[in-house]
Amino acid sequence: MATQHFADLLELHDVRPTANRIVIAEALARMGHPVSMSELESHILTIDKSGIYRALAEFRKHHLVHAIDGGDGEIKYELCHSQNHGHDDDRHAHFYCERCHQTFCLDYAAIPPISIPDGFVASSVNYMVKGLCPDCARRQNRK
Repeated sequence: MATQHFADLLELHDVRPTANRIVIAEALARMGHPVSMSELESHILTIDKSGIYRALAEFRKHHLVHAIDGGDGEIKYELCHSQNHGHDDDRHAHFYCERCHQTFCLDYAAIPPISIPDGFVASSVNYMVKGLCPDCARRQNRK
């Protein structure tokens, strides 16, 4: 995707499109799956850790990234496809492979509604399924 696309995406979410923020949004899109801070750092050598962290915090505040428990206790980030900067309308489940340790988006898996008792106020939900991804399951079956 063109750099202008990411600048427009940032503006859609009321995030000022600086050069660093555009690079980070492009990297998240290019990686195509939820990634940890350290994975992101290893793909973006031109921005220091604190710059990446600050951008991710701003992205989270404006619903431009999801921050999820990646299945291994580490927070992972992914670009959110929400079209609303005030509300996340891109909720979906994730799958964590216990063998290769990759986290996958299950964009089209139905998410069951959850009734929350009166008095509780939810701020986030984490739908995580754990097991073996197709590649790892095939490798296991060949043994």
